[in-house]
Formats: sequence, C-alpha cells, structure tokens
Amino acid sequence: MAYPKDIVVRPGNPDFLDLPWGVPLSEWADHCSRLEEAPRGLSRHPVLFVNYNGVLYALKEMPPGVAEKEYELLRQVEEANLPAVLPVGYVLTVARQRAASVLITRYLESSLPYRMLFMSQGLEKYRQHLLDAIASLLVQLHLNGIFWGDCSLSNTLFRRDAGALQAYLVDAETAEIYCGYFPPTLRFHDLQIMEQNLTGEFDDLNDSGMLSTTDMTVSGSGAVEYIQRRYQSLWEEITRDDVINPGEHFRIEERIRALNDLDFSVGEVDLAALENGSQLRMRVIVSDRYFHRDQIYDLTGLDMEERQARAQMNEIQQLRATLSQSGNRNVPLNVAAYYWLENIYHPVVAELTGLVDQDMTLAELYCQVLEHKWYLSERANRDVGHQAATADYLQHFGDKPARIAKK
Repeated sequence: MAYPKDIVVRPGNPDFLDLPWGVPLSEWADHCSRLEEAPRGLSRHPVLFVNYNGVLYALKEMPPGVAEKEYELLRQVEEANLPAVLPVGYVLTVARQRAASVLITRYLESSLPYRMLFMSQGLEKYRQHLLDAIASLLVQLHLNGIFWGDCSLSNTLFRRDAGALQAYLVDAETAEIYCGYFPPTLRFHDLQIMEQNLTGEFDDLNDSGMLSTTDMTVSGSGAVEYIQRRYQSLWEEITRDDVINPGEHFRIEERIRALNDLDFSVGEVDLAALENGSQLRMRVIVSDRYFHRDQIYDLTGLDMEERQARAQMNEIQQLRATLSQSGNRNVPLNVAAYYWLENIYHPVVAELTGLVDQDMTLAELYCQVLEHKWYLSERANRDVGHQAATADYLQHFGDKPARIAKK
C-alpha cells in the first residue's frame, strides 16, 4: 500500500489511507473495492466515487495545487451558507512519477446532474426549473462577492425541492472571492461565461435529440436569454433601495416578506434619513437563501430544501390558526410545529419510507403528497385529509420510478 505524499481531512470523516494512491485515479478500477457508480455530470478531470459505510465521497484528480485552492474556497462558500458540495479534504499524490492533487467532497445525496433531467422520462417538468435554479445560484454567489468563472450545467448539481429545483455549486476550480466591493464588471463577465457555456451545452443536447420541439429550452440562446432575464429581475428586486414616506413604516415589513417569499433571509435593514428629513432610504442586506429552511429546522429539527420547508411552514401556520381558533387562544408557533410533527408529518412519512431512493427524499415525497391532497380536495370540494391522500398517492404512484403527484 502506497501512502499519499500528504493528506488533509476534516474531522468526522474517514482517513482514506486505504485507497490506492500509488496509481492515478484512471486506473483505480483494478485496485479499489470501494468504488461505486453514481450519477454525475461531465468533467474535464477524472472523478470517482468511494463508499465508506454507506456514505459516498467524490474524488476529483487535478494538477498540483489546484485541489488545495478549491478546497479552501469551498470552505468559505460553506461558511457563507451557500448551496455547494461539502468539502472534506484534499490529497497530494505522486503516481507513476506524476504529481497531482485530489479534492475530496461529500457526495450530494438525492442530487441530479442536468443530463438526467433530459434523459429520464417523468422529469421533463423540471427543465424549466433548471433555468430558474441556475439564475438563482448566480445571484446568491454574486451577493456574497463570489465570482464563479465557469458557470455551466456540468459544474452544477440539482436537487428536487417541492416540485422545483435547487442548484448546487459543484466545481469551484475557477472561482474567486472578493471581500468588500464586488464590481458590476465581474457580474457581467460571469454572465458572459454562463452564456457561452450553456449555449454550447444546450445545443449539444439539441443535436443529440434530448430536447423535444415543445421545450422552451429548444435552443441554447433561448435558455440563456431566459436565465439572464431571471437573473436581472432577481438582482434588482434584492438590491434596490426604497424610499419610505411618513406613515409608511409598514412597507418595511412588506419588503422583508417579499424577500422571504423569494426564499431569501434578511440579515439587516439599513434606514437612513434623506436630506428633506421627512423620508427614509431603506436598504436591506440579504444574508442567505435559507429563511424557511432555518425556521423549520429550529422548530422541528428537520433538514430539507428551502421550498420544501416553505410548504411545511405554510402547513404549520395554517394549523396554528386552526388550533388557536378551536381553543379560543393564541397558540405559539413552536406548539403548532410540535403538533404537526407528531400528528401529521411523522405518520405520513412512515407510510412513504419504502419509496425513498437515491434521488427522492422523504421531504420531497411529503410535498408530493401535499400536492396530491390538494388535487383530491379540489375534486371532492372538501379537505380529504392527509391519511386519505397518502393512501391514494401510494395506490397510484407507489410502484412508479418517476412519481409525479399532479395528474
């Protein structure tokens, strides 16, 4: 067994010393029993997946010095609470007298590379959401002073999130972080790179016959134009200043709620008096895009995507109102959350556990049951309840690989 030249690993992870570091990753098939196949996008570097007690780790081999740089940048992205793969460590190797560096990241469970969304039947409805997710990810990075430098579908993974998609940064090899001022020219340059990369990727999908004639993304230029418009509208909504007139202080809460509806948390509200003294300039500082996710985690301990969390929080708020009305008292939010967790969420997901697979989580299945419940209730002109909706969902979709709740 040949040990690597150097290895840096975060606590709580394997030491990876039993891997065949004496040979290049391209030759590990004959030397490593831990290898696993997993969905992945295209990569310019060799990428392998290894299994340690049921936990998958991704290994990416790059030139010397590159893995260390990407590892440190991903650590900073993690500290900013941005959607990205989790950095675990890096390794310096010398195999066949050739030096290399290997980045180790935690495999992003329940994620899909973009090609899966075009190759798999039943996932067509997510293609529009893919464009929204790319635009949102770029906005989040730029708000935190991060220049991606290689925005592409191949460098992104997607998780299903209450019928939509959440984009995760996978490849940060070219990224840079700017503390303080982030010039508009860099945002423009990132959008130019996105345009070039995605146009080629969508044209490749079109040439290979993966895009149907009904797709709005039937051409690379159409997809790119949509992402650019979506990016611009998001950026303007998040960064614009408001002028608050006397007696309009309610607009402060309205602004915060509007940003929360876009799934962004507001860290600070900066109010400054204008020269006339009777008006205030309001500027909000967005902290991250996990407002509802953080909220439901604090209330229930459940970890899920943002849109999933928003659907659950809406349920909890409605339940709180019902409990308050029936008991003729103001029920605290944490009390309603506990009641929902014990009497609604847990009983439903207990029935759905058998449907969980590598790209379908319990939280996403629960959201599909909620959507199915809404459909059944509309048809019956009454609330059919969670139990009946779950039973009907299992009857119609429990044995199908691609489970789509909306009929």
